[in-house]
Amino acid sequence: MRRAVLEWGRFILIWGVCVLSFRAFAFGSYYVPSESMLPTLAVGDHFIAAKYAYGYSRHSPDITLPEGFIPTADGRLLSHLPQRGDIVVLKPEGAPEALVKRVIGLPGDTVQIAHGRLVLNGQVIGRHETGAYDYRDDHGRTVHVTEYVEDLPATDGRLARHAVLQRSDEGPADNTGVYTVPAGHVFLMGDNRDNSQDSRFPYPDLGFVPLDRVIARAQFTAYTNHFCKAESDLTCPGGDWTSRFGRSLKP
Repeated sequence: MRRAVLEWGRFILIWGVCVLSFRAFAFGSYYVPSESMLPTLAVGDHFIAAKYAYGYSRHSPDITLPEGFIPTADGRLLSHLPQRGDIVVLKPEGAPEALVKRVIGLPGDTVQIAHGRLVLNGQVIGRHETGAYDYRDDHGRTVHVTEYVEDLPATDGRLARHAVLQRSDEGPADNTGVYTVPAGHVFLMGDNRDNSQDSRFPYPDLGFVPLDRVIARAQFTAYTNHFCKAESDLTCPGGDWTSRFGRSLKP
């Protein structure tokens, strides 16, 4: 009897170590709590993210490790720079939960918003309108916006085309100064441009994000908590909930 208990205990311990290692170093599952990444990710979406995509830092595990735990110059192992257009998971300083945003600027890039248009390294980024878009905010109010497809240049020369929402081209964050992304940092924005606290707003909101706090790249949606009844159900933009299952999130 004692031997059987010890064997079961050993099995459970090994299984637990394997699960924790998988979550820490391979893939993680994350939940979308806000409208800031609409229309790409809706409230209630759960998605899978690759933790190995950019290497590992002390922030990669579910529990942040002590400072200096990884003894490298940048505090990262097997580090890789994100691509512009990647949807990433980050652990902001002082925030209780991980956030999800899109990479817009890399170290050395200049970023500006001018009359609602993204200006990257002095070039106005192309966009084209795809139609009206309505959703309900977290207070239950219907919000009317316009959807565009933006032609963000990825690092490898491709265009990382993705949808963005714009309520107005003259909102509070639609005309900014020029941001120069410092070494070891990235500039992140939400796809719902007029409803996102992102790198346009300096710390303690978000500001430039250190690379060691970017912990994973979103790969695909797993499931959603919203079970929509019809295309007109504004609680789940994009119509039937099944259309939000298994979608690739890579640009």
